[in-house]
Amino acid sequence: MSRTPEIKSDPMYQLLREDNATEFNERKAKGEKADLANSDLRGMDLRGLDACGLDMRGCYLRQADLRGLDLSDTLLEGASIKGAKISGTTFPAALSAEEITLSLLHGTCMRNSR
Repeated sequence: MSRTPEIKSDPMYQLLREDNATEFNERKAKGEKADLANSDLRGMDLRGLDACGLDMRGCYLRQADLRGLDLSDTLLEGASIKGAKISGTTFPAALSAEEITLSLLHGTCMRNSR
């Protein structure tokens, strides 16, 4: 089942499109929810994003800058990271190194192994 990544009207998503992870994090800390599932996040600089607890399933993260992010508590099943910058990124334990590598190199959608 293939999904087309969406450009959403969600205000929190729009903050990321505007390269404003700082305000995103502040609003998230105050309890504002973000609708990011199946989002088009390609090419975005997401460094500094507080991704803890975010639902990023099905996201299209092609060539996004994910360096240094802690994604260990982020839902990423079905997300694709082809060509993303991932140096220093921590991924969920449920994603195998092989799944991450296949997605990084070939754009496959990542599947949880547990």
